[in-house]
Amino acid sequence: MSSTEPRRTALDAVHRALGATMTDFAGWDMPLRYGSERDEHNAVRTRAGLFDLSHMGEITVTGPQAAALLNHALVGNIASVGVGRARYTMICQEDGGILDDLIVYRLAETEYMVVANASNAQTVLDALTERAAGFDAEVRDDRDAYALLAVQGPESPAIVKSLTDADLDGLKYYAGLPGTVAGVPALIARTGYTGEDGFELFVKPEHAVELWQALTRAGEAAGLVPCGLSCRDTLRLEAGMPLYGNELSTSLTPFDAGLGRVVKFEKEGDFVGRTALARAAERAAADPPRVLVGLVAEGRRVPRAGYPVVADGAVVGEVTSGAPSPTLGRPIAMAYVDAAHAAPGTAGVGVDIRGSHEPYEVVALPFYKRQK
Repeated sequence: MSSTEPRRTALDAVHRALGATMTDFAGWDMPLRYGSERDEHNAVRTRAGLFDLSHMGEITVTGPQAAALLNHALVGNIASVGVGRARYTMICQEDGGILDDLIVYRLAETEYMVVANASNAQTVLDALTERAAGFDAEVRDDRDAYALLAVQGPESPAIVKSLTDADLDGLKYYAGLPGTVAGVPALIARTGYTGEDGFELFVKPEHAVELWQALTRAGEAAGLVPCGLSCRDTLRLEAGMPLYGNELSTSLTPFDAGLGRVVKFEKEGDFVGRTALARAAERAAADPPRVLVGLVAEGRRVPRAGYPVVADGAVVGEVTSGAPSPTLGRPIAMAYVDAAHAAPGTAGVGVDIRGSHEPYEVVALPFYKRQK
């Protein structure tokens, strides 16, 4: 097998049997959609969807100084995360540029699991390994040790609950606990990337098919459907969640992305990028260069990443993500725009779509928030 061949998840045969349209994503062969991406999107918003996310990069950090290493390597205060809890954070370069956004789970007193985006998993692994020098901690590549299934949507608690005796009611958002689901040992995490309640289930690859089939059967009456990466993108866009490579990159700091809250200057010890990030925080407070906003189309034309945002004949920003929104029924986009045009309701803002200036309304993110 050549190194250019895409990797396949443990559920590859299942996706093909379901007639999925497959696509190469970050070196993996992944399901884009099974049928209509709009139907899959709406199923997650109103019922439940089942995703294969086995392309995500799991990295285990263990040892007496695991917490100290992660505090040094990442911008968040990882030492303050309780056992069984998770935190959204970032890993930055020395100059403050974002290498990736991450979720870190504290599995035990001296054991953490760092989950990186598929496209950045090797970069994050290399950076953590390099930054571990001098710490009594081990960084382990566990990408092949896990398959990851996600059940997302309002019916997901009832579906997963029917297959486990784990205390799901007591499981808070951004928490994880070991348990069994349909007899399969799993780390059950209440996390997701859709704007809905749901669970991410980390299991051994050899158990993935069995668990997928059990979830499919358990969710049938509730209207659960298999979902691909395409609707995952429209779901996260409606929820105002950033995507690495679109809203986040090495040319932006967390403060540029409006996510300065993840940087914890008050934690003990130095951390990579601290000096540059302190300067970025001051700049953002005094004179934000551009602000990440939501845009809602007045017409039907869909903006795409890279399209210019315009006002009064001048370019005032750039679209980072755009798609038709099944929930709003109109095209939407996230864009970085000059601070002067970033306030919700700012008049005269448009998107240049192939030479035509289409009118857009500036709105606060997210576009969609679920009813608790």
